[in-house]
Amino acid sequence: MTRPVSILLSETAHDRYWARIVDCAPQAEAVQLRRDGTRSGTTDRVEVAWVTTDVYPDLAGGFFGTAVRTPSLRWLQSAAAGFDNPVYARLVDAGVRVTSAHVSSGPIAELVVRAILDHAHDGPRWRAAQAARAWSPARHGNVLGTTWTIVGFGSIGRAVARVARALGARVHGVRRHPSPDDPADEMFPLQRLHDAVTGAFAVVLAVPLDAGTAGLADEALFGAMAPGSILVNVGRGELVDEQALLRALDREAPEAAALDVFATEPLPPDHPFWDHPRVAITPHVAGTTTGADDRLSELFVANLGGYLRGGPLAHEVRPTDLAVN
Repeated sequence: MTRPVSILLSETAHDRYWARIVDCAPQAEAVQLRRDGTRSGTTDRVEVAWVTTDVYPDLAGGFFGTAVRTPSLRWLQSAAAGFDNPVYARLVDAGVRVTSAHVSSGPIAELVVRAILDHAHDGPRWRAAQAARAWSPARHGNVLGTTWTIVGFGSIGRAVARVARALGARVHGVRRHPSPDDPADEMFPLQRLHDAVTGAFAVVLAVPLDAGTAGLADEALFGAMAPGSILVNVGRGELVDEQALLRALDREAPEAAALDVFATEPLPPDHPFWDHPRVAITPHVAGTTTGADDRLSELFVANLGGYLRGGPLAHEVRPTDLAVN
């Protein structure tokens, strides 16, 4: 089925993917959010909005502001797996269908595993020795036989779990409602989080942010973590009590932290994480790989076909997911 449909998208997305879109929807019309923040046309008839990674951060306000002010909007395809941004609740509450994206689970899992392997193999020591031209043979650790606790067992958590098990690690999965097909050696409900992290070499935060998970990585959680362990956060910065983490790092439980997300972004230049010798920082880029938008375009075009047919949409966010009344 094909019919006229007006789509709001970035100028970059239009330049790269519009031919693919019109193959699916020959009568589609584009309203572009240009790189300078202006729009190419009126939004009076826009019913579909496609968010791509290039929208962040500079164009995000203009894009989402346009979306919430467009009464004709019926569906928004997000570029992200999470949907804790309040704008999604506003859209769903207004009757707009919102779909999330799970196209970066594999790349995010790669970043997580790289951080854990670097910690296990004592990467900072080898880099320092190389910089000093010092030939310093020494033993290093490994992940074979270790336990990884993965908090949040959606597409990202499950992707991490599959790689961890392939490396010979034991996986503790944590989610509100464990499933029999979860790729883990043992599953824990969120209420038993501290039991799940006890003795773990790595604790990975990949859980959505909500009222029940904000600040879950706190003094008590770090007190349950093992000496020499590593905390990896690819969820949201607000999952972590950052001051409590700094104190825990001083006790070396966890011994290290690999952080891709922070309570305040960009991370302020005077934040103690920047200079901490056992903190590895990436600037919220875990899912921002060179092929991310190509994979996202495939999802968007498939969902666009479903939308035009009046069918289901992949990864549609339910009102209950957002606690929308």
